[in-house]
Amino acid sequence: MLFMVVETFRNQDAKAVYRRFRDKGRMMPEGLKFVSSYVSADLGRCFQLMESDDVTLLQRWVAEWSDLAAFEIVPVVAGKDTAAALAGLL
Repeated sequence: MLFMVVETFRNQDAKAVYRRFRDKGRMMPEGLKFVSSYVSADLGRCFQLMESDDVTLLQRWVAEWSDLAAFEIVPVVAGKDTAAALAGLL
């Protein structure tokens, strides 16, 4: 399953987030896969696409970063897959 993770950096402090990333990596539990990420132009948020069949792995990962960022996690599906699923209903 895919998840869009929206991280809002606490106190707009992207430097603290990237410092930890440099020193410790993503700190993801085994079974959680990083797909891609994008950072807003104002350095206030990061949008990451993650993949896992176990949502508790996301919870463990969030716990490692929650002092530096607030998280919104949204299960997502590729648009092409949604279009295929709805094709018979349109």
